[in-house]
Order: sequence, then C-alpha cells, then structure tokens
Amino acid sequence: MLGFWALFAIGLTLSVASNTSQAAEQGIIPDLVPDDKRGLCSGVKALFEIPVPLIVVAFTVARLISRGYLWASLLMAIAVLMMVMLLTMLVPEKPLNKAPSLEWSLLVRLVGMTVLFTGIIIVAGQVVRQVTSFLSEVSSPATILIVMGLVGLAAMLFAVGLGVWISVRFSLGESARQNPSFTWWVINRLAFLVAAVNLSTFAIYFLQARLGYVKEAAASPASRLILLVGIFILLSTLPAGWLTDRFGKKPMVAVAGITAVLGTVVALCIPKLPIIYLGACIIGIGVGFFYAANWALGTLLVPKLKAGRYLGISNLAGAGAGAVGAYIGGPIADFVTAQVPQIPGLGYVLLFSIYGLLFLFSILALTQVKADR
Repeated sequence: MLGFWALFAIGLTLSVASNTSQAAEQGIIPDLVPDDKRGLCSGVKALFEIPVPLIVVAFTVARLISRGYLWASLLMAIAVLMMVMLLTMLVPEKPLNKAPSLEWSLLVRLVGMTVLFTGIIIVAGQVVRQVTSFLSEVSSPATILIVMGLVGLAAMLFAVGLGVWISVRFSLGESARQNPSFTWWVINRLAFLVAAVNLSTFAIYFLQARLGYVKEAAASPASRLILLVGIFILLSTLPAGWLTDRFGKKPMVAVAGITAVLGTVVALCIPKLPIIYLGACIIGIGVGFFYAANWALGTLLVPKLKAGRYLGISNLAGAGAGAVGAYIGGPIADFVTAQVPQIPGLGYVLLFSIYGLLFLFSILALTQVKADR
C-alpha cells in the first residue's frame, strides 16, 4: 500500500496546486480584456483547457505510457508545467499599491464552504442509498424506474441548488445578497457540468450495458466517443466565443443547454453505436458553446477588484461536478440495472436522462441571472 499512499499524496498536492493556479489565472480575463471581447477570449481559454490538452495527450503522453515509457511521460508533463509557468510571467500585470495581507476570516469561510458543500453532497447520496434499500423488495420495474428517477433528480437538484446557495452565502456573506446573479450563475454552471462531466465518466459503462459489450471490449468505442466529443468541443469553442460577443452571453449559454439536451436525447433514443456517436458530437458542440459563453458571462458578474476571489469560489462547479454526478448517480445506475436486468442498460438510460434534465435545469437557473455587475 506504500505506493498507493504516495500516489494519494501526490494527487492531493496536484489538486491544491491546480486550484491555487486557477484561482489566480481566472482573474486575468477580467483584468485585461474589455467586456466586448470576453466571449472570444473565453473561447480561447476553453480551447486550451479542454479539447487541445485532450487531443495532445492522446497522441503524446498516452502513447508513451502504452509503450511502457512511464518516466518519459512524467518528465514531459513536468516540462509542460514549467513552460506554462514561465509563460505566465509574461502576462502584463499592474503592481499592487500596497503589500497584500492574509485575511484569516476569509480563509475560515472558504474552509467552511467546502465542508458545507461536501456535507450536502453526502446527505443527498445517503438519501439515494436509503431509497435503494427500501426498493430492494419491489418487483415492479415501472415503480423502480419512476421512484429512482424522481429521487435521483431531486437529490442532484438539492446538491446543486441548495449546495451552491448555502456555500456561496457562507463564503461571501452579505456580498452574496447584493449580487444574487453570481450565485445563480454558479448554479447554472454546476448543473451543466454535472451532466457534461459525468456523461463522459460513465460512457464506458453505458456502452457495456446498453450495447452488450463485455468489459474491455467497450474501451475502444468509449475512447472514440470521448475523442469525438473533444474534437467537436475544439471545433465549436472559438466560433462560440465570436457568437457570444455578437449575440450576447445569456442567449449563447441557453443555446448550449438546448444543444446538450438534444444530443442526450439522440444518444439515448436508439441503442446503435453510430446514433450514440452522433449524440456525442451534438453534446460536444453544446459543451464547446457553454465553456465559451458561460465563462464570458461570469466575468461580467464579478466585482472587478475581487475577480480572483469570486471566480475561485466558482470552482465549486468544476470540483463539485464529478462528486455530485458520480456519488449520487452511480448507485442509481447500479441498482436499476440489477433490479431490472430484462431491459439492458436501463440503469444508465435512467441516469443519462437525469443528466439531460440537469441540462434543462441549467437553462432555468440562467433565467435568474442578470448579465451585469
């Protein structure tokens, strides 16, 4: 277990380092980019965050690892980190007028926010597990499907809505009351990312259950599925940034949600691999639009002098998406699949349908956002 604990410590360290760098980096666009160019710049930001790394890693580091060159891949990752750190030093930044001071009360609020948000996710997950225990003796597939669908959707909405609301209020205090659009923007962001992130997380299990692939046989189509999503994010991100500056942030975020819903429906409607690939491509377009337009909208909602703090708090959406969707959703898919084996993949069809409804909920949350400071 020594190797495991070493990897665990490295993983925690990387998470802390990643979030520390992101909190500072996310304040650069509000500091340096005029409002009418933030859609395009957010598109460029998204381009280099998601699809480009996905494709580059697939053709470089992944191939080195597959051939056994583990140390070469690690050294390459270290070299990239060093390079981007040096590039960051070239960003023009105005010096502070006075030396910064650490406000311990803010640090305590951030820790409390994290504890609260984690606790809400755990409570929602435990409710789902209790319901599965209660339904274990039920034999009606319709009852199982309806109850688990409603409970699963309610649990995720509870974690997304109440979790963000309480966490942001605890972290920002009175400032959150004065800027409710920021809270609704984080809710919109988290709801969308819960669906988008976990559709890819459970893709291989969905293909196994839905199409009957046996274990490792699903790895190849699943990798192609993720690659297609990455390619269509790549193709749509920059046009989405330009369209965002031209037609507005909120309309493009809404278009992203509608597109993702459409892609989810297509992927679920027919259990054929080409149709699932088509749905994945449509979802990729929606995700590309979302990453560009949603971030541009967020930069308009935060106080300019506190952009780093506010956008750092918005990482609730990035970090919490996997936790909400997987911790709550995984048991739902497992339980329904086990209880209703006569319908292949029903558990994952139900889970992916819940994710599709979260895309819709993200659009509803967007209606409460006023696109200004």
